[in-house]
Amino acid sequence: MATAEAGGDLRLSGVTKRFSAFTAVDGIDLTIAQGEFFAMLGPSGCGKTTTLRMVAGLEEPTEGSIHLGDLDVTHKKPYQRPVNTVFQNYALFPHLTIFENVAFGLRRRGVKDVKKQATDALDLVELGHLAQRKPAQLSGGQQQRIALARAVVNRPQVLLLDEPLGALDLKLRRQMQIELKRIQTEVGITFVHVTHDQEEAMTMADRVAVMNHGKIEQLGAPSDLYESPDTTFVANFLGQSNLVPGTRTGTDGGYVVIESHGQKARILQSRCVPGSDLLLGVRPEKIRIQEAGDEVPTGLNRLTGGVVVDASYLGVSTQYLVRLPWGQNLTVFSQNLGITERFRDGSAVTLAWEPDHSFGLAGDAAAGVDEEAAALAAAASAPQG
Repeated sequence: MATAEAGGDLRLSGVTKRFSAFTAVDGIDLTIAQGEFFAMLGPSGCGKTTTLRMVAGLEEPTEGSIHLGDLDVTHKKPYQRPVNTVFQNYALFPHLTIFENVAFGLRRRGVKDVKKQATDALDLVELGHLAQRKPAQLSGGQQQRIALARAVVNRPQVLLLDEPLGALDLKLRRQMQIELKRIQTEVGITFVHVTHDQEEAMTMADRVAVMNHGKIEQLGAPSDLYESPDTTFVANFLGQSNLVPGTRTGTDGGYVVIESHGQKARILQSRCVPGSDLLLGVRPEKIRIQEAGDEVPTGLNRLTGGVVVDASYLGVSTQYLVRLPWGQNLTVFSQNLGITERFRDGSAVTLAWEPDHSFGLAGDAAAGVDEEAAALAAAASAPQG
């Protein structure tokens, strides 16, 4: 199938949306490159869906402008924009065959070669053999792929996806993540994907905008956001982070030295915010867990005096909760290279990791934390009586 006609980047300039006294989107400036797979990630109420609806023409900005290349679409009706949207509920016509669902938009536009274009679109999502079935005869994953075929057959300049995988079970969601990226690569259309699921954003997107309270908290490639979060919200929302309160005590070469409860660690200066009161951050999978008293290789950061309070076998890894002497629990993911559990509840351990894997932040250590997951973790590590 041919790629979308050239139309230029999608640009949002100072876009704000207010509903009475509530500001849903607050002065967003954003450029999404033509042909990019872009994800807007954030919790419910952060403004991501409202932003998508303004691009689609379903909401009008209170302030700011939206351009597709040189075309100002800020005040244009949805049908006047080279944009299509795929929703979570698919919105297929139940009385039409799969072929007619895909061909519907083409017929409305008066396209002559409907059969070839609709067939090509069905072949793209690998469901051409189901062309004469009705939507009710398809699985959820198949219906989602038909909704995608119906959207891309019209060759929009931008395809908007609003939580498109939310109704699927975990296994289907992971399969569809791969399919979505494959389809986007083949057709070359700009995809803007709204989701609260970090795995979806990390798996598919070229770039991710993490949104919080109507603003973009951080924007970049998934690996950059994960490895080098700018804020505690991003560190906690995109994956899991251990954030240990401490105080800057000096420097050591290109590193900042931080002290926490009498224990010292180093952070690259380039990965540390200014200030004296800091949060020492490290991802759970970066940490090496070992028996207390075992020698720690020279140069590693270390936290001693830990006690395992929970060990959860996850197959490829084991998740440990380790309580430090000052009462804080840290999470550690340890790859299961053997066939027996190494540490059990009550084991005395030391935690160690490369200083280059540390990052130094400031602010609320609980920002962006999944409250339900945090409550379950707290319950798991609580003393049993």
